[in-house]
Amino acid sequence: MKVKIKHKPHHKAKWLLRLFGLPFKLFPKDFVGWADDTIQKMGVHSTTHIDAPWHYSPTTAGEKSKTIDEIPLEWCYGDGIVIDMKHKADFDAITVEDIEKFLSDNELTIEPGMIVLIKTGRDKYNGTKDFHKKGTGMSAAATEWLIDKGIKVMGIDAWGWDLPLPYMIKKAKETGNSEYFWEAHLVGREKEYCHMEQLVNLDALPHTGFKIAVFPLKIVGASAAPARVVAMFE
Repeated sequence: MKVKIKHKPHHKAKWLLRLFGLPFKLFPKDFVGWADDTIQKMGVHSTTHIDAPWHYSPTTAGEKSKTIDEIPLEWCYGDGIVIDMKHKADFDAITVEDIEKFLSDNELTIEPGMIVLIKTGRDKYNGTKDFHKKGTGMSAAATEWLIDKGIKVMGIDAWGWDLPLPYMIKKAKETGNSEYFWEAHLVGREKEYCHMEQLVNLDALPHTGFKIAVFPLKIVGASAAPARVVAMFE
C-alpha cells in the first residue's frame, strides 16, 4: 500500500531539452527548466480510493462486474450524508440497528442516490503502521441495507470497509466460519455497489447539507482507483 514518488527538479529539464536538440542559446531568458514527477509505485487501492464491483468478484448477480472505468459518472456525484459511528469500539461491526438509531436520533433519512459516508474517527491512524489493524467496519447486513435503500456509492474513513483484515482472518480461523471473512465486500457478488476507503476529514462535515463528488482515475480494466473525494457547499 506504500506510495513512492520521484520528484525531478527544474534544472534537469534543461539538459533534456539540450538532448532534444535545442541549443542553450535558444533557451528562453531566465528559463530554469520544468519540474516533473514520476509515480514509481502506487497500487489502485493505495490512499483514498474507490472500489469497483470487479474488486469484490468477477461477476455481480451473474453478470460481469463493472471495472472502475465502467462506473457511471452519475453514481459519483450526489447529496452527501455522514453517519457518525465514532462510538463503535474496535472490531465491533456496524449494524443496521446502529445506522437506524443514528438516523432516528438525528431525524435524518437516507434517499436513493445519496453518497453515504461512515465516520469512525480512525482516519487519525492514517499513515501509521497500525492503520490496517484498528477500527470498526461495516457488517454485510448494514452494507446490503444501504444498497437496498438505493445507495450506489458509500465510503468509510477506516483502512477498509470491513472489520480490520488481520482481525477477520484471526476470527475466521478461531470460529471455522468460512462465511465470516470479507463479508461486507462480498455483498457485491449479488448486489452492485461501490465503496470508498481511507477517507479523511469527515469531522469537518455536518451530517447533511452538501454535495459529494468522487473523481476516480479512469484506469481501464482496474478494480479500483485513487480518488479525490470533495464535499461542496452552496
